[in-house]
Amino acid sequence: MNPSAALNRIKPSPTLAITSRVQELKRAGVDVIGLGAGEPDFDTPDFVKEAAIKAIRDGQTKYTNVDGTPELKAAIVAKFARDNGLTYATDQVTVNVGGKHTLFNAIVATVEAGDEVIVPAPYWVSYPDVVLFAGGTPVFVAAGPAQGYKLLPEQLEAAITPKTKWVILNSPSNPTGAAYTAAELKALGDVLERHPHVWIFSDDMYEHILYDGFDFATIAQVCPSLYERTLTVNGCSKAYAMTGWRIGYAGGASWLIKAMAKLQSQSTSNPCSIAQAAAVAALNGDQSFLKERAAAFQVRRDLVVGMLNAAEGITCPKPDGAFYVYPEFSALIGKSTPSGKLIDTDEAMVAYLLDDAKVAAVQGAAFGLSPAMRISYATSDALLTSACERIQAACAALR
Repeated sequence: MNPSAALNRIKPSPTLAITSRVQELKRAGVDVIGLGAGEPDFDTPDFVKEAAIKAIRDGQTKYTNVDGTPELKAAIVAKFARDNGLTYATDQVTVNVGGKHTLFNAIVATVEAGDEVIVPAPYWVSYPDVVLFAGGTPVFVAAGPAQGYKLLPEQLEAAITPKTKWVILNSPSNPTGAAYTAAELKALGDVLERHPHVWIFSDDMYEHILYDGFDFATIAQVCPSLYERTLTVNGCSKAYAMTGWRIGYAGGASWLIKAMAKLQSQSTSNPCSIAQAAAVAALNGDQSFLKERAAAFQVRRDLVVGMLNAAEGITCPKPDGAFYVYPEFSALIGKSTPSGKLIDTDEAMVAYLLDDAKVAAVQGAAFGLSPAMRISYATSDALLTSACERIQAACAALR
């Protein structure tokens, strides 16, 4: 017995691998600061937890509809209308076991061998691997710091072929925190209007974590002509600090939603009934805390950006949203550590930081653009200050 060809096309998630490594070191008593995890350090709001407890007490512990309860689908319909000006019927909404599951269902339900999916780089680590699992071909388009880590219309035009099935847009972005303005989305939409065979996967997971008054927009809202071929994806993990509850959702064409439900019926079946009840409360409840938490993240962003830019050889752009920075360190490539190890890749740099500075980050190679690293600032100001001081000292020690 051997692993399948489909399984051999993918690799384990590097971000989860870093998180596991940090947990191992902490259990061993090592004073390591983990900046690799992609989850808020805030707790799930109490009113959401209370809704879950009530659901258990009320006996909401049975199977539900495969892709979501009527109550949760209604809450999602209301959320899309309230926050995004998008109108969906309940048969245009799917609920999945996290946003990664939404991605998996959409791609596996539609992509065949030979199909291409345009993936701007840097990208969330799961995008290309899910495409590869489905037998498709990820087409990477480099969107570096000179262009704000955002795909340009002329790049999109050049990447589209008759084989293109999807383009993936993520705003605000994991790993860079870059966000598209409405005007930038409209320019991309103008290109996509000329190519009606291309569908859009709009990953809006970090919608509510934005800074400096940035106005969020999503492409189906900005370009109504693309509504029918856009899957607008979101979830409860980031905004509501519900990563472990595993609730992702999307709105899109009813035939696509039905196809995704068919696949889900033979994989996970329904998302956890209790988590769904909690998600209803999250989406329908008081949303004021979202801005309070975004404000706290903005303070942390400013702290980290300032301290990393003060480190020798590091350049750290200021992100528009999410809770990551993506500093580049091309000036450090070719230097050596105090023990004589060569910093020749970003993998070598993050290994040095973990081994010598006891700070865990994720190498830029995992996200498709080097030399860089992703640092999450979803932890306390004190830990972030300590981590950045360690990084500054480690950079200064390179020769």
